[in-house]
Amino acid sequence: MKPLFILFAALLCARPAPAAEPGIKDKEILIGSCSALNGPAGELGTRQLEGARAYLASVNARGGVHGRRIRLLALNDGYEPGKAMVCFKRLIKEGVFAGAFFVGTPTGARHSFLAEENRIPVIGFFTGAQLLRKPFKRYVINVRASYYDETKEQVDRLWNDLGVRKIGVIYQDDAFGTAVLDGVKRALKRYGAAPVAAGVFQRNIGKVDEGMKLVRAAGPEAVIMAGPYKPLAEIARVSGAAGWQPLFVTVSFVGTESFIEAAGSAAEGVVITQVVPPPSSSRLPGVDLYLKLLKKYSPRARPGFVSLEGFADAMILVEGLERAGRDLTREKLIDALDSMNGFDPGFGPRLKTTLGPGDHQAFDGVYTTVVRGGRAVLLEDWKELRRRK
Repeated sequence: MKPLFILFAALLCARPAPAAEPGIKDKEILIGSCSALNGPAGELGTRQLEGARAYLASVNARGGVHGRRIRLLALNDGYEPGKAMVCFKRLIKEGVFAGAFFVGTPTGARHSFLAEENRIPVIGFFTGAQLLRKPFKRYVINVRASYYDETKEQVDRLWNDLGVRKIGVIYQDDAFGTAVLDGVKRALKRYGAAPVAAGVFQRNIGKVDEGMKLVRAAGPEAVIMAGPYKPLAEIARVSGAAGWQPLFVTVSFVGTESFIEAAGSAAEGVVITQVVPPPSSSRLPGVDLYLKLLKKYSPRARPGFVSLEGFADAMILVEGLERAGRDLTREKLIDALDSMNGFDPGFGPRLKTTLGPGDHQAFDGVYTTVVRGGRAVLLEDWKELRRRK
C-alpha cells in the first residue's frame, strides 16, 4: 500500500497549478479601454483618459496596487457601435484583466453585453443610460449618476423654480438620445405632462436643421438637448443667429469645455447638469487632488468636467483593486467593489458611493452649471436664470 500512496501523492503534486487570471502578472495589472478618440465625440474619450491616467500614474509612482503597476491599453471605437464589438474582442484577445473608461451609450450597449458574456468587470462608462443599469449587470460598474437622475433634476427645476410648462427635446437619434428623451418623458409624466415636440439629428453627421425646425414650431420655453459637443454647439449657434432663444439645457455627456469652445458666445446661458462637481471646487479634497495630479502628470491638459469624471472612475477602480487583495481575481474585484457603500472619494456629500451587490451605480448626485463668461459656473438656484433675463 505504501508505494501506491507515494505514487498517488506524487500525482497530486504533479497537477498543474490553476491558470493565472488574464491580465495579471507578478508586477502588472492590464486594464483595457474602448472609447471615442476621434470624430465628433473624440474629445470626450481623450479628456476622460487624461484624468484617469493622472490618477493611475500617481498610483504606479507609489508602487502600484499590492506591488503591481497598472498598465492601460486604450483603444479607439470612434463612438460607432459597429466598431465597439471589434474593440472589446481585441481587449479579450490581448488578455486584459478588466475594462475601464468607456464612452457612449450605443457603444456601451455592445461593450456591456460582452462584459457580461465573458465575465469581465468594466468600471466607468461615460454615459448615464438606463440600459447599462437595468436589468442589473454583475460585471458592469457605473460610476456616474444616470440620465434619469439628470433629467429629473432638469425638469423639476424648470417646472417648479421657473414655472416652465412647454419643454421640447432635440436629441441624437440613437440609444443615447433615446435614453435622455425617455428620462425627460418620465420626469414630465410626474406632472401629467409630455414634451411639446421632439426633433432628432443623426450621430456623427452634424445636420441639425430639421430637428430644430420641428421643435421651434411648437414654441417651447425650454429645450433639453441630447448630443455631444459638436452638434449641440451648432444648435446653439444657428438658433442664436435665427433669433430663437429658448432656455437650452443639456446633460453632462455634452463635454462642457469642448461645447463652450465650439459654440463660442452662443454657449452663454446654456444650462448643463453635471455628475461631478466643478473642477474649480478645490476646497473639496478629491478635486484638489485631481488638480494637483493633472498638473503633475499632464501639465498641458486643461482641468475639466470630463477629465475629472475619468479621474473619479480611476479612483473607484483602484479602491476596488486595493480591497480585492494581492490574490486578485475578477470575481474578487466585483465582490470588493460591492463592499464600497459609503466610500468617500472627496467630491462632497453628494458623491459618496452607494455601490453594493444590487446597486452598480456608484454616484447618484447631480450638480447644475450655467455658462457665463465662457465658463460653466455652479448654479445653486435656478431662479437666478429668471432674474438675469
